[in-house]
Amino acid sequence: MNLRARYDYLGNEQLWMHINTCLHTCLCVGVIIMATGQRTPIDLDQGWEFMQRGITKLKNILEGLPVPQFSSEDYMMLYTTIYNMCTQKPPHDYSQQLYDKYRESFEEYITSTVLPSLREKHDEFMLRELVKRWSNHKIMVRWLSRFFHYLDRYFIARRSLPALNEVGLTCFRNLVYQELNGKVRDAVISLIDQEREGEQIDRALLKNVLDIFVEIGMGQMDYYENDFEAAMLKDSAAYYSRKASNWILEDSCPDYMLKAEECLKREKDRVSHYLHSSSETKLLEKVQHELLSVYATQLLEKEHSGCHALLRDDKVEDLSRMYRLFSKIPRGLEPVATIFKQHVTAEGMTLVKQAEDAASCKKAEKRDVVGIQEQVFVRKVIELHDKYLAYVNDCFQNHSLFHKALKEAFEVFCNKGVAGSSSAELLATFCDNILKKGGSEKLSDEAIEETLEKVVKLLAYISDKDLYAEFYRKKLARRLLFDKSANDEHERSILTKLKQQCGGQFTSKMEGMVTDLTLARENQTSFEEYLSNNPGANPGIDLTVTVLTTGFWPSYKSFDLNLPAEMVKCVEVFRDFYQTKTKHRKLTWIYSLGTCNIIGRFEPKTIELVVTTYQASTLLLFNASDRLSYQEIMTQLNLSDDDVVRLLHSLSCAKYKILSKEPSTKTISPTDVFEFNSKFTDKMRRIKIPLPPVDEKKKVIEDVDKDRRYAIDASIVRIMKSRKVLGYQQLVMECVEQLGRMFKPDVKAIKKRIEDLITRDYLEREKDNPNMFKYLA
Repeated sequence: MNLRARYDYLGNEQLWMHINTCLHTCLCVGVIIMATGQRTPIDLDQGWEFMQRGITKLKNILEGLPVPQFSSEDYMMLYTTIYNMCTQKPPHDYSQQLYDKYRESFEEYITSTVLPSLREKHDEFMLRELVKRWSNHKIMVRWLSRFFHYLDRYFIARRSLPALNEVGLTCFRNLVYQELNGKVRDAVISLIDQEREGEQIDRALLKNVLDIFVEIGMGQMDYYENDFEAAMLKDSAAYYSRKASNWILEDSCPDYMLKAEECLKREKDRVSHYLHSSSETKLLEKVQHELLSVYATQLLEKEHSGCHALLRDDKVEDLSRMYRLFSKIPRGLEPVATIFKQHVTAEGMTLVKQAEDAASCKKAEKRDVVGIQEQVFVRKVIELHDKYLAYVNDCFQNHSLFHKALKEAFEVFCNKGVAGSSSAELLATFCDNILKKGGSEKLSDEAIEETLEKVVKLLAYISDKDLYAEFYRKKLARRLLFDKSANDEHERSILTKLKQQCGGQFTSKMEGMVTDLTLARENQTSFEEYLSNNPGANPGIDLTVTVLTTGFWPSYKSFDLNLPAEMVKCVEVFRDFYQTKTKHRKLTWIYSLGTCNIIGRFEPKTIELVVTTYQASTLLLFNASDRLSYQEIMTQLNLSDDDVVRLLHSLSCAKYKILSKEPSTKTISPTDVFEFNSKFTDKMRRIKIPLPPVDEKKKVIEDVDKDRRYAIDASIVRIMKSRKVLGYQQLVMECVEQLGRMFKPDVKAIKKRIEDLITRDYLEREKDNPNMFKYLA
């Protein structure tokens, strides 16, 4: 049998190896002796007297007295004596008596030797003595349990009594531990407090002492937790409460957090060196409560160094420490996230105010209001988002609470208008400025891609995404139709990003517009081949026609403009060509989007004029007449007053005065008369004459409002179709939730659409409850 394999040695290893070897020999020899012949019964007193001599020798060895070591024969006789006394026939079977005397041996030794040696020592000396006595006691338990091993194997097993090892440890617990655990606990806690104050202590000693609290429980942690840990935690709380009450008054927030973090680190280190691992969570929670939870509000709101100040002064390292500390206490991050949200909101509102003030100054100076300053505003908002998104990712470790705070903060000021322009318009204009040729944002391809990515992230905070989509589509149309787009790849790239952010429905029309341009180029190539193959059909003018799909593009006014004869022929030629390709599509000509290059023969020199189709039609009228009145021009062109005023203003009152006007005022009136200005000249040989810009904002908003009415109708019908019967409040809530991804519907608008759907027999009110609606299939 392998006796050594089951036990650890905590005392003199060499001595224990010697004893185990002797025990092994003793057991083997004992078995041989026991297997032979008749035996004379051993009397209890006689046998115990022999055993006592062996036990006394064992005690002397443990006490360090100069006595000879046990021989193999000594161990053999001790084991055999117990065996014989336990296997004798009744009434000479002394198993019970030996079991009792085994316990009494420990009690006698503890009472006569161990306790007196402990009682005469105090503090650290008592702890050292305790560790020594506990170590010796465990060795004694091992030795005696081997001598009395037969009891464990048979007698104890049959009677279901506590094992010898347990009996030995229980004696120490009942006699030594119960008397001294209070003093030991206080001495240990005192040493811990000394270490907290910076003194050097014997950590190994504390480790060995605290192991006694654990081992004395024999598999249970009750003694460690009740007799030591509870008091240690209470003392720790009191210690850090005293420290924190001073630090909070004396230190700045960063200094306080440095101390708190260092304390937590040291307490964790303390656990790893001598406290039981199960104490770590409880101890750290106590320390965190006293240092952080109690003073959380006071710490975060410190006037010149709290969370607001750290954010204001970009103290990244301190903010990271604040996150690490406050993430460890219950609901500790919520006030930090609230302050973060307030700070970001205030920063954003400051940008809005600065942009408003700058726009007011420009308005006072009668300069362009929506322009460079608004572009600067969007750029600053992007920079603000970059900055605080980095804070969320780095300082606040990507925590969802801070992502939510950042989102809510940006939603506040990103939905504020600037100088009468909505955030949706500003963002669309910013994109247009980046993507069109000659924009003010001179960026590399990589920088453009990065900026577009950031713009799309900002779009997530804007509630009126449908309004952004419409503004963006208008500007995309101008870039595509007038060849203003700087790079097709960037156009496709932002559409991909928008699609990922807002879904395929958001970008479907825009993607169709880009595709249309590709098909239009192919169509133009076919038209040029048609003209080369049919010389008689050539109109004599270079003609480029862009064929678009009506559903993809913004709606444009289509007037029955009376084209000059030259242009009429061009239209007829292209119509004949297009009918060779398809007979099932109708061509609608949008002359307002057309451009013409015409030659102006002036007396000083000939100049090429780049004008719109409307302007070209107006100028060509003067080939047949030297002088025309306002009314004559309007009649011949078949245009509205507003359009004629814009045309004539651009040609006679703006930078390039191609026409002379009587009277010579800066405004157009119905009584004006115009004639060709043959004296006109310019240093350039080719000039572009722009039309006064038309404010499309009103039309865009009207179109979006109309689309929203349809979207609300569809949402209500969709909800009611699936639910059949639904209350007003629930219907409104579900409708807002469904439409929230594209715009924030107004409750009044929803109510109005419900009433409209009732009149159109999609819904009906319940007779008994007017707040309940029923779907009519």
